[in-house]
Amino acid sequence: MAQETNYTEDHIKSLDWKQHIRLRPGMYIGKLGDGKSYDDGIYILLKEILDNSIDEFVMGNGRTIEVSIKDGLVKVRDYGRGIPLGKVVACVSQMNTGGKYDSAAFKKSVGLNGVGTKAVNALSEFFLVESFRDGQTKKAEFSIGEIKEDADVIESSARKGTKFTFKPDPEIFPNYHYRSEHVESLIWNYAYLNRGLTVLFNGEKIRSENGLKDLLINKLSAKSLYPIIHLEGEDIEVAITHTDSYGEEYYSFVNGQYTTQGGTHQNAFREAYIKTIRDHFGKNYDTVDIRSGISAAVSVKVMEPVFESQTKTKLGSNDVGPDGPSMKVFVMDFLTRRLDNFLHRNPEAAQEIQKRIIQSERERKDLAGIKKLAKDRAKKANLHNKKLRDCRVHFNTKKEIKDETTLFITEGDSASGSITKARDVQTQAVFSLKGKPLNCFGLTKKIVYENEEFNLLQAALNIEDGLEGLRYNKVVLATDADVDGMHIRLLLITFFLQFFPDLVKQGHLYVLETPLFRVRNKKETIYCYSDEERKRAIMKLKGKPEITRFKGLGEISPDEFREFIGEQIRLQPVIVGRDTPLNDLLEFYMGKNTPDRQKFIIKNLKVEKDIEEELIK
Repeated sequence: MAQETNYTEDHIKSLDWKQHIRLRPGMYIGKLGDGKSYDDGIYILLKEILDNSIDEFVMGNGRTIEVSIKDGLVKVRDYGRGIPLGKVVACVSQMNTGGKYDSAAFKKSVGLNGVGTKAVNALSEFFLVESFRDGQTKKAEFSIGEIKEDADVIESSARKGTKFTFKPDPEIFPNYHYRSEHVESLIWNYAYLNRGLTVLFNGEKIRSENGLKDLLINKLSAKSLYPIIHLEGEDIEVAITHTDSYGEEYYSFVNGQYTTQGGTHQNAFREAYIKTIRDHFGKNYDTVDIRSGISAAVSVKVMEPVFESQTKTKLGSNDVGPDGPSMKVFVMDFLTRRLDNFLHRNPEAAQEIQKRIIQSERERKDLAGIKKLAKDRAKKANLHNKKLRDCRVHFNTKKEIKDETTLFITEGDSASGSITKARDVQTQAVFSLKGKPLNCFGLTKKIVYENEEFNLLQAALNIEDGLEGLRYNKVVLATDADVDGMHIRLLLITFFLQFFPDLVKQGHLYVLETPLFRVRNKKETIYCYSDEERKRAIMKLKGKPEITRFKGLGEISPDEFREFIGEQIRLQPVIVGRDTPLNDLLEFYMGKNTPDRQKFIIKNLKVEKDIEEELIK
């Protein structure tokens, strides 16, 4: 029988604002992370500050924002109106305090709850806010939410605006590091949505002249089949094109906020696009065929948007404002009129769209018989073999995917066995490959169903019809840290980029970092993930410690593996660069052999050889 515990007034606790933020940071900034993923908390801190500067620009105040990041210290300076000097401290340290409750001042703002800057303040070891207006300035300095200096208002010749300087608290974000590619991507999205805005990031100018059209040009992973369709209306902007790639690709925004998980506006766009295309061509084309290969961006501005979390990654609003139409009606009305008119005036684009639909329809029908056989094989395989060791979260539930679910894809019985024994059975699953996968570069989707490995992997992930059914938030490539392991990794990345590029672009694909070396003496063991770490470990342990080079994952015991895939797991996200077309990338690595690729291979093999020789010494 459970022991009875007295429940009295002493058990009721009240936390002040900063204590609550630090105790439950996930409520305010989502996941924490060390900066490797684009949605880690340190980028949310930056975004919360930038949102305020963007809102000033939208209201016609200030056309330039300066951002600098060096050694973890972030500075953001805008030239808006500046925080009213008498309210500077309150705006960054009192919950539910801000200017965005007044709809006259911020009609279509990103942040409405007065929480953002307070979260940054509470989660920073150093936080400085400075406001400049009316020839005066006011500054206040904090540390983890506690005020350290509340300076008097003094005269100043500086241009009006606001400047924030902060450094994330390493207790909350251990070993964090800002990655320039993630910061640049964040800033570019602001630029696309706010033409005329200039952002200087570490001195580099970021600016867009053509809005969402520029976004698609920079984001396209394959050649556009026709010039990008760019349509604008009051409080809505869309850009649309098609490629020969598989799947669908969307970039959706609300009031300048990048909604990575979509929401009501993105759903309304997808539905409106289907109706418009069917009506225009007068044919009831299948939904899958109409949207196959589409790349689109949609931006809407609404009054008082409702998001599904503080991090604002998914829109929940069903209306565009208190007195406005529903989101569905608003987007449908715009697209059915403007897109249909465009297609009538541009028959070449309409013809290319129809050709893409017919191509998809033909491929789908050709695959129908193969897909049925493949699904039957996958069902039997799930029953009779052990390729997939699933996690318990999927056994008895079909609920929405959870952030912590992970699928490790590995090769070989020993490596699979080690990970399987070491994993968290609640949230971590293991898929075992048999040998090297096929190089599928340039092949059609037919190969996904004809190749047993690919078919079973697709079935395990449940991504045949898109990412809506994706069963794992993180798909992790766990291969050996040698030439063969690297080759397997490239073959798998090629598979995903060729047939399921959305999985990569939406940040679900990772590479597991495992230690290359174990350095130990009788008192201490240090695992090293690079040659530099190995050298530091040798110096720390002194003498002649035992050094082990891990050639394969199978050499790492389950007990050791438990450390590497637990809370201290190191994951390297697979990121497709903004200026790197997927076709060119795949052609270089997986296409016909070229002199450039030969040089690349020789150079990297030399690095491996140098490390081996130094170890022998």
